[in-house]
Amino acid sequence: QAQLVESGGGLVQAGDSLRLSCVVSGGDFSRLAMGWFRQAPGKEREFVGAISWSGRSAPYVDYADSVKGRFTVFRDNAKNTVYLQMNSLKPEDTAVYYCAAEDYGVGARVMHQYDYWGQGTQVAVSS
Repeated sequence: QAQLVESGGGLVQAGDSLRLSCVVSGGDFSRLAMGWFRQAPGKEREFVGAISWSGRSAPYVDYADSVKGRFTVFRDNAKNTVYLQMNSLKPEDTAVYYCAAEDYGVGARVMHQYDYWGQGTQVAVSS
């Protein structure tokens, strides 16, 4: 049973950068696909980006169109951590950001594919 803890959120200005971290404990991190999702006030939770589990012959990384070219998902298996590097932040990126994990996954865009979830970290971007 994996436990996920996000950190790194905060209040920034438009154009700034933030790096979110998600530390995983209680499981074999290398077998987990990791996803990032976000939920803005009054909106449904949406996919942001994901990275496949480490055993794939070719790593697979996917992004929502709204963040492609600005956000980067990467993982450090030695630290049991997945990161979301967010550059050129916009006010519309304001949301609670969640990381999620799926056993032996490819990095799906749909929430129900994921087995474990963190509690989220707040990101607020002012204009």
